[in-house]
Amino acid sequence: MAFDGLLNWMSSDMAIDLGTANTLVFVRGKGIVLREPSVVAIKKDVKSNKVLAVGIEAKKMLGKTPEKKLAIRPIKDGVIADFEITEAMLRYFIKKVHKRSPLIRPRVVISVPSGITQVERRAVIESAESAGAREVYLIEEPMAAAIGAGLPITEPTASMVVDIGGGTTEVAVISLAGIVYSNSVKVGGDKMDEAIISHIKRRFNLMIGEQVAEKIKIAIGNVMPEEPYENIEVKGRDLVTGIPINISIDSSEVNIAISEQVAQILDAVKNALENTPPEVAADIVDRGIVLTGGGALLKNLDKLIMKDTGLPIIIAEDPLSSVVLGSGKALDNIDILREIAVT
Repeated sequence: MAFDGLLNWMSSDMAIDLGTANTLVFVRGKGIVLREPSVVAIKKDVKSNKVLAVGIEAKKMLGKTPEKKLAIRPIKDGVIADFEITEAMLRYFIKKVHKRSPLIRPRVVISVPSGITQVERRAVIESAESAGAREVYLIEEPMAAAIGAGLPITEPTASMVVDIGGGTTEVAVISLAGIVYSNSVKVGGDKMDEAIISHIKRRFNLMIGEQVAEKIKIAIGNVMPEEPYENIEVKGRDLVTGIPINISIDSSEVNIAISEQVAQILDAVKNALENTPPEVAADIVDRGIVLTGGGALLKNLDKLIMKDTGLPIIIAEDPLSSVVLGSGKALDNIDILREIAVT
């Protein structure tokens, strides 16, 4: 067996969906082996920052850390905001998954937003290499999502995918293993959480944290709510008295809160349709639009997009995992991987 072949056999090649909200890791031959929040807790120091926790344990610390400790998200709007912390996070996840000898370095496929710059690409590659990768391939998130959703990306038939993640919404039209049109807008689950926090602060004089806002969005988020509205009990700090209190929030309030972000996603979809060549548009009319990412689970979003566009809307079978599953499938065909990789 050649040396490179031996490395491939021993190294458990992996695909990583390095998301703003969550990081997912797929290992060839095993499937998805890790799904954890993209959060790192550090202890601030004059000389260097010491990593205290990563992933699930670090997320528990968000908004609760004392002065010299900090829980941060190193990925902002889909791209690396903190190189060192991202590298530490990647190293932790790779080590957690890849428990063999540190001498064996895996081939790694990482999904990135379609609007990523050359400098940002370099930062992702260097982070992965420093974290232990032997070879690093970058593929655009909508392409990975399309593969993960089972779309025929290599055929001369166009497919349209809308991937709504934590930091970005990626809209792309794909045909013949290439992207005919793509657009990345910095709107996703995180911006919706921020909007919910702001709305509740204005409307109820109540301060809530990120995790509570996310819980509200998941539990009763609905872009076309109808009476009787769903509601949820929310704990927060009364901005008038300063005392912690409970209030009830219903789905109509959440709809008002996130309406701007939903409108931006709808605009991105309609812009894509307006900028698609006629032959390609005909395929989309027949095949519809596929939604992936956590945002695809927002109640009635598919119905709202269908109402606005008149096109069939299909939610991927596993929208939260589509990107990493697609990246993982690309590992099995190195020729396709090289063809679709971002250079």
